[in-house]
Amino acid sequence: MRNRIIAAFVAVAPLLVFAQEKKQLSLAESVQFRLFGPEHRAGYSWIPGTDQYVHLEESYKVMKRSNLKKNEPEAFLTIQEVNTALGAQLYNFYGYTWKNAQEMYLNDGQNFYEFNTATKTGKRIASIEGEPENATFEPVSGHIAYTEDNNVYIHTATGESVAVTSNEDENIVSGHSIARNEFGIAGGIFWSPKGKLLAFYQKDESNVHDYPLVNIMDTPGSLMTTKYPMAGQLSEKPRVGIYNVANNQTVFISPRGEADDYVTNLSWTPDEKYIILAELNRDQNHMWLNLYDAATGKFVRTLFEETNDKWVEPEHGAFFPNPSSNNFIWISERDGFNNLYYYSIDGKLIKQLTSNKFVVKDILQSVSNGKEIVFSATGTSPLNTLYYVVDLNGKQRCLTLEEGTHSIHLNEAGTYFIDEYSSHSVPSKAVLKTIACKVVSTLYTGKTRLEDYTLGSADIGQIKASDGSVLYTRMIKPSNFDPGKKYPVLVYVYGGPHAQLITNTYLDGASLWMYWMAEQGYLVFTIDNRGSGERGFAFESQIHRQLGTVEMDDQLKGVEYLKSLPYVDGNRLAVHGWSFGGFMTTSLMLRHPGVFNVGVAGGPVTDWKYYEVMYGERYMDRPEQNTKGYEDASLLTYAGNLKGDLLLIHGTADDVVVMQHNFALVKAFIDKGIQMDFFPYPMHKHNVVGKDRAHLMEKVLTYVMEHNL
Repeated sequence: MRNRIIAAFVAVAPLLVFAQEKKQLSLAESVQFRLFGPEHRAGYSWIPGTDQYVHLEESYKVMKRSNLKKNEPEAFLTIQEVNTALGAQLYNFYGYTWKNAQEMYLNDGQNFYEFNTATKTGKRIASIEGEPENATFEPVSGHIAYTEDNNVYIHTATGESVAVTSNEDENIVSGHSIARNEFGIAGGIFWSPKGKLLAFYQKDESNVHDYPLVNIMDTPGSLMTTKYPMAGQLSEKPRVGIYNVANNQTVFISPRGEADDYVTNLSWTPDEKYIILAELNRDQNHMWLNLYDAATGKFVRTLFEETNDKWVEPEHGAFFPNPSSNNFIWISERDGFNNLYYYSIDGKLIKQLTSNKFVVKDILQSVSNGKEIVFSATGTSPLNTLYYVVDLNGKQRCLTLEEGTHSIHLNEAGTYFIDEYSSHSVPSKAVLKTIACKVVSTLYTGKTRLEDYTLGSADIGQIKASDGSVLYTRMIKPSNFDPGKKYPVLVYVYGGPHAQLITNTYLDGASLWMYWMAEQGYLVFTIDNRGSGERGFAFESQIHRQLGTVEMDDQLKGVEYLKSLPYVDGNRLAVHGWSFGGFMTTSLMLRHPGVFNVGVAGGPVTDWKYYEVMYGERYMDRPEQNTKGYEDASLLTYAGNLKGDLLLIHGTADDVVVMQHNFALVKAFIDKGIQMDFFPYPMHKHNVVGKDRAHLMEKVLTYVMEHNL
């Protein structure tokens, strides 16, 4: 018996000797999610015309290859090999595309290359002089469109540089995004399917105010200006140019309504004969989907119209499932949720393909020779991102049966796909499946990189809003949570349109600094209130003409819930948010004083009349149309109500929520003799990024802990 005890002790002794205590995550580490995100494989893509696929490792510098029969990745290509062969200095494979089964395209934004993976040889196919931006390669013609300053140029396949526009007036901007990236706009250059024509956005900003920003890096300081159209003021005048590469001629499409209407969601028809544009009136409550002749720029017909007494917000261009047909699919929220509608080019509704009571997010591609469309949606829960396929008769099925947040990669034939996903309980996973959802093999199961760290846990829950709507909540607790203790709470808030803070993904959408804060003895609580994204029009549009009202009602429901918990110290509540979350933070501190002891508001909107036209007027209308709504939402109105401690933070070069917001509120406090705190981040824009991010979070969280007593 004694020997058995000794043997048992010897067996476990190494564990006792070598067992290491878990590390504590530092605040500086907690803002480096890229270092601590789950292990995963990035950059999956299928090699065209083959059963092979690749992925990227080592910061996108190493490419490995697999195939359907042998799913073990093998060494394939390194960026060093590519650079040696090309005499290039590419940093990694980011942005590569396949030309065919053996060749790929790579670029660094200025130099464009073609590389043969079989022979390990290649060539530089173009080099653009100067400082090009927005370079867009067209593989059929070999042309590259780009912008420099405010004009559009084409670097032709023969090496010529052709000026598409040559405006010397700096107020005329071509080839850049318009409408301050609203309406799903992410660029300003659009090649036609065969590269014969180039469409581009152009905006005339002559009437838009030059907003001053100070550059403190110069001695003496210098003035930087940005075009900033504030609510109710004169806005940009948009139009679309169409350049014919063969004859060097350009025609223009202008709004058919007022000069400052919006033209957006530009799409080429597959035959290159037409452009489809969504035109939206400035009030954003009436949309016309219009067809234009690409050769002349002339209006052909309105395909259909949509109206709503609150807003219409097109965010996706027309999608053409079959390259041999001009029939298209349109994503519309007209029945309360984004759904798919199949139209003929004559504007006839052929079929409403989906009638889901959940949100379609985006179309990925078509398969089965254009007879089926693959799209992402929330599906069974608004916290998910799932993928579905629907045929042109409206028969729908789900491709990703596991709850979570998915991203899929279909092969060229549409017969197999790689499914990458994570969820509350799955840090990272990649699975190879058939289009019939049969699992072929598990490619990768990633572990969290936080196993060696002491970390708390997150609970996802639900409460009810006053109208009965389900509101999702997230509570992060410390690792040593004791239900018998009373904990202070930090409420992290955003609450604005399109955003969703709680998702069924790794860490449930939370930032790592929230877990650090929990280890300091806090509960960190978040609620996605009405007005936030992925819940449908009825849930989201209740904010119309009254920003901050129902959102605060829901946040206060969250406070009621917190105070009902026996382990919450209801007298020690703090709130923090940025941008719209900064508006919410300050609104809660001033319109409901005493609920929170401490607030830290970053980059807050303090008066919607100072915010931009495109976003602000969608939700609030123009100031002269909604005087009471603007007054009620203005935080300047409530400056005298402050109780507790408030820290306002702003980047001094913020061109999204300009510093006038915070300065105006600070002045209102001074006028009333009320003390508060203000901290600028010199030369940072709307958010504080880079190495200063750790400084920011130390400022925010230290302020909360020092004042929430």
